[in-house]
Amino acid sequence: MNKKIKGCGKLIAIGGNEDKIDNLKVLKRVVSESKGRDTVVEVVTTASENPRQMEDNYERAFKRIGVGSFGAIHIASRYDAAERSLEGRINEADLIFFTGGDQLRLSSILGGSYFMETVRKRFLDGAVIAGTSAGAAALSETMIYDGEGSTGMLKGSISMGPGLAFLNGVIIDTHFINRSRMARLFQVVSTNPSVLGVGLSEDTGIIIKEEEDSFEVVGSSLVIVVDGGHLKNSNISKIAKGEPIAVENFHVHALADGYKYNFRERKFL
Repeated sequence: MNKKIKGCGKLIAIGGNEDKIDNLKVLKRVVSESKGRDTVVEVVTTASENPRQMEDNYERAFKRIGVGSFGAIHIASRYDAAERSLEGRINEADLIFFTGGDQLRLSSILGGSYFMETVRKRFLDGAVIAGTSAGAAALSETMIYDGEGSTGMLKGSISMGPGLAFLNGVIIDTHFINRSRMARLFQVVSTNPSVLGVGLSEDTGIIIKEEEDSFEVVGSSLVIVVDGGHLKNSNISKIAKGEPIAVENFHVHALADGYKYNFRERKFL
């Protein structure tokens, strides 16, 4: 199985609604995976329709943790994403954090842009790339951007498209348990069993390290892994759009804080 990460930095994906007020466990771990209080943070608010509110929320949270250098980048159009003046800020950043909102805004505004080219180079130099909610879903090469959990096992009910491509072979879904999205991930993996489905609950994330071929869970809830590598039977290629999908032999794992999962071996650690 090919490695799942392209690049030399660390990736952190969070299921959304992480604690920004009380113990801030997930965000503290994000900072500790970089340079601690010396981390230079740049928050990218493109996914959000309320970028200034996002900036305020995260500035307060990161300052509670003790981070001294915080900035927010508000890119609202592809014209903005082509702006060269942001390059210096990205090159100085140790942590680039994509907020929640709408992942289709992220991909359509930032995909293939000069800004993302700069971010990717910074990642190759060792920066931490993190995302929450939409920002997490968009980290993968292919992302889910629409579809209700209640109809997730009806063929064609899930909309997918290109993401920001920091991860390949993995599909991330967010707010997973909170919004009953298991069926969405079942359909995704039924469509292509070589893909590993990872469902992130709120206030819960995964720290992905290339050298270990694994991720570690951090947070207050669960991460669900859906592995289709052992599927035996599926009707998905035979049924019409809107009909229910039947599939045999998913392997499903539930991981809590501190547990790890190996991508290469598809093994619960």
